Amino acid sequence: MISGALSMLRRTTLRARNAVHLFHSLALQLDTTNHDHESPEVSLAETNRLLFSYSRSNLNLQVLNRFLDNHRQRKPVDALTLSCVVKSCGYLSDWILGRQLHCCCIKLGCASDVSVGTALIGMYMKCDCVGDARKLFDFMPERNVVSWTSLITGYTQSGLPDVVVDLFARMQVEGVWPNSYTFASVLTSVAARGVVDVGKQAHAQVIKFGNQSTIFVCNSLMNMYSKCGCVEDANAVFESVENKDVVSWNSMIAGLVLNGSDLEALKLFCRMKPAGLKPTQLTFVTVIKLCAKLKDLILSQQLHCCVVKGGLALDVNLLTALMVVYSKCGKMDDAFELFYVMSGARNVVSWTAMICAFIQNGDLHRAAVLFSQMMGGDVRPNEFTFSTILSASPIISPPQIHAQVIKTNYHNVSSVGTALLAAYAKLGSTQNALSVFRNIDMKDIVAWSAMMFGFAQAGDSEGAAKLYSEMNLNNVKPNEFTLSSVIDACASPAASVEQGKQFHGIIIKFRYQDAICVSSALVTMYAKKGSIENAQKVFERQSIRDLVSWNSIISGYAQHGYGHKALEIFKEMEAQGLKMDSFTFLGVIVACMHTGLVEEGNKYFDTMVKDHGINPTMEHYACMVDLYSRSGKLEEALSFIEGMPFRAGPTIWRTLLGACRVHKNVELGKFAAEQLMSLEPQDSAAYVLLSNIYALTGKWDERAKIRKLMNERKVKKEAGRSWIQIKNKVHSFLAADRSHPLSESIYEKLKEMTKRMKDEGYCPDTDLVLHEVEEEHKETMLSQHSERLAIAFGLISTPQGTPLQIVKNLRVCTDCHTAIKMISKLEERDIVVRDSNRFHHFKDGSCSCGDYW
Repeated sequence: MISGALSMLRRTTLRARNAVHLFHSLALQLDTTNHDHESPEVSLAETNRLLFSYSRSNLNLQVLNRFLDNHRQRKPVDALTLSCVVKSCGYLSDWILGRQLHCCCIKLGCASDVSVGTALIGMYMKCDCVGDARKLFDFMPERNVVSWTSLITGYTQSGLPDVVVDLFARMQVEGVWPNSYTFASVLTSVAARGVVDVGKQAHAQVIKFGNQSTIFVCNSLMNMYSKCGCVEDANAVFESVENKDVVSWNSMIAGLVLNGSDLEALKLFCRMKPAGLKPTQLTFVTVIKLCAKLKDLILSQQLHCCVVKGGLALDVNLLTALMVVYSKCGKMDDAFELFYVMSGARNVVSWTAMICAFIQNGDLHRAAVLFSQMMGGDVRPNEFTFSTILSASPIISPPQIHAQVIKTNYHNVSSVGTALLAAYAKLGSTQNALSVFRNIDMKDIVAWSAMMFGFAQAGDSEGAAKLYSEMNLNNVKPNEFTLSSVIDACASPAASVEQGKQFHGIIIKFRYQDAICVSSALVTMYAKKGSIENAQKVFERQSIRDLVSWNSIISGYAQHGYGHKALEIFKEMEAQGLKMDSFTFLGVIVACMHTGLVEEGNKYFDTMVKDHGINPTMEHYACMVDLYSRSGKLEEALSFIEGMPFRAGPTIWRTLLGACRVHKNVELGKFAAEQLMSLEPQDSAAYVLLSNIYALTGKWDERAKIRKLMNERKVKKEAGRSWIQIKNKVHSFLAADRSHPLSESIYEKLKEMTKRMKDEGYCPDTDLVLHEVEEEHKETMLSQHSERLAIAFGLISTPQGTPLQIVKNLRVCTDCHTAIKMISKLEERDIVVRDSNRFHHFKDGSCSCGDYW
C-alpha cells in the first residue's frame, strides 16, 4: 500500500501539495465551537453553494483552496461541507490529504454522518486504499443505498468483481434496495467475470425495481450480455430501449463485433444516421477496426471521408485506426501518409501501429528504422511496441532490444518476455530463451506455450517434456497450442514414438484431440516417427482438415515408400478443390521419386508451376534431379540443373553425385564432386562418394589422391551410427562396435543370423566394401554394420513378434537392405529403419520401398 500511495503522491500537483501543508497547519487550530461575526446560517449556506458549484465544474483544487480560506476566517463547516471536500480530494487521488480530512471529520463529530462516510469510502477507493474503505464501511453506524453503491463501484473499478456480487446480495439481505447506479456497477462486474447466470438475476431485479427504462442501466445490460457471449439477449435489450443514446448504439455495435457478428455490426452502424444519431469518434474507431479485420478497403475509404466531413480528421485515435486498416489492405503508402500527417501528435500507439504495419507487410527493414527513429524521439516505447518489434527478428538484434527492455523495466512483463523468448528461439538460442522465460513474473499460458514451441523448434523433446511437467506442478492447464508444440517436439529424431503416444493420451484426457492444430501435429509426429498407420488413423478421425494435415499425410506416405497411396490422397485433395501450396507438391514429387514415376513427377512439377502459379524452391529442383538420377537419366538430370533459374545448391550436386556412384559414371561424378567441394569444402560426402566411384571402377590411384586431399583439408568422414530404443532407453551403435555391455550376446546373434540367411541363399555383396582386403574380411565388415548390430540387440532384448524401429544417420547400403528383408522373414518381425533419406518398412521378406530407393 505504501508503494502505491507514494506513486499516487508523486502524481499530485504542486499546488495540491501546498494546499495539504496549509491544511495540516490549520487543521490543528480547528475549533468545534468557533463562531463568526456573520450569521452562521447564511455564511454556511453560501459556502456550501460555492463549494458544490466548484465541484460540479470539476474544479477540485478550487474546492480545497476555498475550504482552507474559510478555515483561516474561522467560518463554520458541516457534514455537507466535508462530504464535498472529501469527494474533491478523492478526484485528486491524494490519500495523505484524505486521511487528514478523515481525522477532521472525526474531530468535528461528522464521521458518523452517512453522507460524509459515503464520501470517505469513495475517496479511499479512488486512492486505491480498498482495505481502508472496507474497514470504514463496516464500522458505519448507518448505511444507505449510496454508501453500498459507493463501495460496490469502488470494488468494480479496482478489478475485484467477485466481492461485488457478494456485497450486492448482502445489501439486499440487510433491507437496502439497489438503485440504477448500483445496478450499473454490478452489471459491469458481472461482465468482467463472465457469469451470465448472475447477470440474468440482476436483470430480473432491474425490472423488479423499475430501472429497465434507465438508459445507462440498459447500456450496462447490453455490455454485460455481449461480454458473456449472449449477443441475442444484448440485442433484445437494445431493441427494447425507446430513447437510445449514442452510447447505446456504440455498446451494441461493439458487442456485435466482440461476438464475431461483423456484418450485423455494419448493418447497425448504417441504421444510426436514419435514427437521427451522429456517430462519435468511438463509433468510427470501432467500425474502422472492423473494416481492418474484414480488409474492406472501399468501406474504409468511405468512412475516412465521413471522418473528414465530421471534423474529426485530426483525431489521433481515428488516424491510427485508419492507418491500420490501410496497411491491412496493403496500402502502405496511404498508411504512411496518415502517419506523416500525425507529426507532432503521434503517440506510442500510432508509432507501434506503423511499426506493426511494416512488419505485417514484410518490410522488416523499415520497421527497424522506424523503431530506431521512435527511440531517438520523445515517445517512449511500451510493452506492445517491444512485443511488436521483436517479431522482426532476425532483422533486429534480440540482445539489443533485450537491453532496452531491461532499461525500461519491461523485462518482467509477460507479453514482452514471451516475444523476447520467441525471438531468441527463432535464432536457435534456446538457453537464452529459457533464461528470459525464468525472469517473467506472472507467466501466462502464452508464455509457457511459446517456450514449449522454442524447444520444439530446437528438436529438444526432453526439454519440452520437462517444461510440461513443470507447468503441471504450477497448476497451469495446457491449451491446444501448448500441446501441439509438445507434439512437434516429439516429432524430432531424438524423441521416441512412445513419448509421442504418452502425450497423445494427455491430449485425449484434456479433450483437445479434435483441435485442428493438435490433430495435424499428431499426423506429422506419427508420420515422422515411423508409425504411418497411426498417422492415417488420426487423419481419418479429423472432422476438419487443414492444409497441414493433408501435406503431412501425403509427405508421410511418400517418405514411408507408399508413393501410390500418397498420390491417391493427393487426387482426393484435388477433387475437393482444396488450395495447395509448395509443400503439397514437394510431397507429391517425393512420392514419385521414391516410386520411380518419372513421367508423373514431371507432370506434377509442370502443374505446380503452370496451373497453381507456385515458384519451385531449391527443394523441388533437388527432388526432380533425384527423380531423374534414380532412374539412371543422369544427362537429363544435368540438363535440368543447367535450366534452373538460380545456381544449384549443395543438395542438388550431392544428389547427382550419389547417383553417379550407383551408376558408376566417373566423369559426371567428378564434375558434380567439384561443384559440391566449391560450395562446401568441408562436406565429407563429396570426397567419400567420389572416392567410392573411383574404387568401384578400379581407379585406386585417383581414390588415393582424394583420400589424401581429405587429410590435407582435415575433412572428417561422418561415421555410420544407428540407434534403437528399448524400454525408454536409447542404445547407440557404430560399425564393428564392441562397447555395448551385451556385445558378446549381440555378436552371437549376428553370427546365428548370418548362418541362417546363407542357408536361405543370402550372398553378401562384397563389392560394396571399398577396401583392398580378403573376401572373408569383407563379409565380416558387412555383417557388422551399425544397423545390423542394432537389430541383433533388438532381437535379443524384446519378446518374439515385437516390432523393431531403427534410426540411422546415413543411407542403408544395398547389402544391409537385402539382409534386413531376410531377417524380417526369418525372425517373423516387422522392422522399420529410418535412414537419412526415407523410411523402410521390412515385413515378411519385403520392403515398402519396393527396392527402389
